Amino acid sequence: MSASSRLARRMWHQLEPIHAVLYFSPQAFEEAGALGYDVESRWPSYFAYRTAPLGRAGSRLATAAYYSFSPRMIAEHVPAAWEVASPERVLEARMTAVDRTYRALLGDRVTAEAAVEAVEAAELARRAAESVSVAGRPLAAANLDLPWADEPHLVLWQAATVLREHRGDGHLAALQAAELDGCESLVSFAAIGAAPAANFAGRGWSEQEWDAAQERLAARGLAGPDGQATERGRELRDQVERMTDQLAAEPWRLLGEERAERLARLASPFLGAVFEAGLLPMTSTLGIATVKAPD
Repeated sequence: MSASSRLARRMWHQLEPIHAVLYFSPQAFEEAGALGYDVESRWPSYFAYRTAPLGRAGSRLATAAYYSFSPRMIAEHVPAAWEVASPERVLEARMTAVDRTYRALLGDRVTAEAAVEAVEAAELARRAAESVSVAGRPLAAANLDLPWADEPHLVLWQAATVLREHRGDGHLAALQAAELDGCESLVSFAAIGAAPAANFAGRGWSEQEWDAAQERLAARGLAGPDGQATERGRELRDQVERMTDQLAAEPWRLLGEERAERLARLASPFLGAVFEAGLLPMTSTLGIATVKAPD
């Protein structure tokens, strides 16, 4: 595994939580509620916030972009989201939500002298984000088309968003190369212990669909009767993660290890504040804490 691929994995660990607060912070739910979204569940605001850069996307475009969510579940939320608020209003609300969230988490540290480091972090992150190739990366491209904010903490969040969507778009390509469909991608991930199967219930697949996907994996020799991954299944998932890292490596190769490591250090107050606040689930469906690091 190349040094840039290993760096891509480390930087994902650093930046993913900085982006992900949008889907969990009280401020984000308040802004979504003010627009008229049902915030009893996190999914209406999730689909609105994350899909809005694509414009008035329909269910098929959203299904293509999300992949591992049940198409049936996506159709419940998209394009219905745009009947509540236009994508333009949603984009305004999400930036307000991110601004309020980080001001609540960091207080004066987003505006006082400590913001000098936030400015440098934002500059480095933006440089990495603007260097990505957008070919075959619809969510990364859509976010990169948006105007940059003025405040450094918002620029850092925007850049983290572009970079995580760039990685995510590449991850879908890796799953397709492994011939894992949307449901199989989750079943195979749960099978290696990346996250409990119950954690994926929110993706909208029925028990019957999950069981059928498990049977298909078993027929390929990727899972055993107990649902656990076989050696071949683990090898295939390792292959998916390695390809994901390789496809995510470009911006970090261009930024360089020294500047990437400096970005990680400068962004650490944001990362630390997110974890200290306990905003994110203890067990993520992303498998950040459990997926084996690349060799």
